[in-house]
Amino acid sequence: MELTWVIVIGLGVLVLGVFIGYFLRHMQVARDLKSRQSQAERIIERAEAKAREIELKARDNAIRVRDKVESELARKRADLSKEEERLQRRRSELDRRFDQLERREQALSKRQSALDRRSNELEKRHAEIVAELERISGMTQEEAKTQLLAEAEKEARGDMMRIIRQIEEEAQLEGERRARELIADAIQRVASDHVAEVTVSIVPLPNDDMKGRIIGRNGRNIRAFEQAAGVDVVVDDTPEAVTISCFDPVRREVARRAMEKLVLDGRIHPAHIEKVVRQTREEVEQYIFEEGEKAAFDAGVPGLHPEILRRLGRLKFRTSYGQNQLAHAVETAQLAGVIAAELGADTEVAKAGGLLHDIGKAMDHEVEGTHAAIGAEFCRRYGVGPKIVNIIASHHHEQEQETVEAVIVEAADAISGARPGARRESLEQYIKRIRSLEEIANSFKGVQESYALQAGREIRVIVKPEDIDDLEATRLAREVAKKVEEGMQYPGQIKVTVIRETRAVDYAK
Repeated sequence: MELTWVIVIGLGVLVLGVFIGYFLRHMQVARDLKSRQSQAERIIERAEAKAREIELKARDNAIRVRDKVESELARKRADLSKEEERLQRRRSELDRRFDQLERREQALSKRQSALDRRSNELEKRHAEIVAELERISGMTQEEAKTQLLAEAEKEARGDMMRIIRQIEEEAQLEGERRARELIADAIQRVASDHVAEVTVSIVPLPNDDMKGRIIGRNGRNIRAFEQAAGVDVVVDDTPEAVTISCFDPVRREVARRAMEKLVLDGRIHPAHIEKVVRQTREEVEQYIFEEGEKAAFDAGVPGLHPEILRRLGRLKFRTSYGQNQLAHAVETAQLAGVIAAELGADTEVAKAGGLLHDIGKAMDHEVEGTHAAIGAEFCRRYGVGPKIVNIIASHHHEQEQETVEAVIVEAADAISGARPGARRESLEQYIKRIRSLEEIANSFKGVQESYALQAGREIRVIVKPEDIDDLEATRLAREVAKKVEEGMQYPGQIKVTVIRETRAVDYAK
């Protein structure tokens, strides 16, 4: 019985424990649920506050955008209003101008009608006058026009030729004065180019670094070279080259060779520069003497004084119009010898005079006077015979020519200097120029034949007298000269001479 109660009590306690546990668990769940509900409410409240804040910001932004759009629309409406007013004014102005144009067009139409009526009347009157004139003159309008034009042309040609002659006379007088001024200006302008051509030598360098070595520290090397050689050294922007300038061709040649040796050697300092320049000067002097000997041998003139040979060799470095003076001297001597042999003159004197006639050019920059006088005095001092001295002094007629050999040397000098190819004009170019000159003259109507004379310095045109009258000959000479100027390249000037010859022939029977 007691066991039963114990079991009952145990079961009751168990049930009570279960109930109490269930109650406690229910209370814990209720508290958790309440806590979560409160947390959810707080989250909802924060979300609602954030949503209200976002809504307020969006509303403010919308208000600002609306205000901005409204202001922009107001501005555009104002601009459109102004543009509409301007267009309206422009339309009114265009309407006003259109009305004016219409009124002017109406006035012009009335005037045109009046002019048309007047023109018709004038044409009718002109036709009546022309018909009356044709009836009176007995010629048609075309015949009268042809005759009138022929008379006017003939009269105009005569007046034109007289005016041309008068203008040519005035132009010749004015041209002589103007020519002197132009020649002086040309000499001044061309002098610098000619000086640069005949007084400058270019020395190539292996690289531009060599320019610095040539100049040296503070320019001591270049100063030492200029002082030792007596030249000017120009170091400019020209790549891999320096320029040596000097009026003395021998000193310039010494400097050029010395500079080439220094560049090749690489040792460039004042002491070595002076040594190289001194050695090069001796080499050039020996070369000059050898060239003089060679020239005397080629010309067949033995027994000359060494100082004369030395001066003669200096002509190797002298040119005239591109012609080397030493070669010119040898050629003159050879030509003079040939001419003298043909004429039975003294060939030895002629050859010696031809070889030495320009020796004064080797020292005319050192002594005052003409090269003929300087050369004659120099040769007289070194034992040259009086006949040869007279040849040298008189080859430009500065003295009277005393012997036939002097005349021969003068002729040989002119032949050597004037022959085709001697002074920068080849034989082909010379022949082509002569041929072109005659072709231009023969291309004109009425020309019978033409001849180029004086090495192309003059063209003589012979015309047919029945086709060309005196006034027409003047015009033809002018047109030939003009066509030569336009179609040819030539030095100096070309004289155009038109020859009209009238012959009267009759026979005695």
